Amino acid sequence: MHELILLRHAEALPATPGDGDPQRRLSERGEREARAAGAWLAQHGARPDRVLCSPAERARATCALALAELARAPSAQAATEIYDATPGELLALLDQHEDAGTVLLVGHNPGIERLVALLVEGRSDEFRGMPPAGLAVLHLDGALEPGSARLGAFWSP
Repeated sequence: MHELILLRHAEALPATPGDGDPQRRLSERGEREARAAGAWLAQHGARPDRVLCSPAERARATCALALAELARAPSAQAATEIYDATPGELLALLDQHEDAGTVLLVGHNPGIERLVALLVEGRSDEFRGMPPAGLAVLHLDGALEPGSARLGAFWSP
């Protein structure tokens, strides 16, 4: 893997009675944010070879809306490991996809922001925050290891 794009799900509505956190849907603002994230990726020439997405409704909707903005994008693969994942669990998942040149992972905080900090800073306790629909583009020169990535771009709506 040479490039890792991390996308936090866009703004979601609160859970409704009877539904749990995984069923939370995007707000109207969240839908706009997800499209904007996809437009940013398209404008910057992003071409993911593989897309991994949390099975939570808000992540799946963010992923679908963002990918719709790209000219050519692979189908997203649901990865249950992403929901409520630690940086270590996300790294273990990404290790299974090291054959892809560019991976887009759509998930949740605090796992996403801590993974950015771990890969760039070498420590997952140094996270700075990842807003809804925020994107981090990481460039990798070797294996996925703490401190092994360079932050190529950071964007938020």
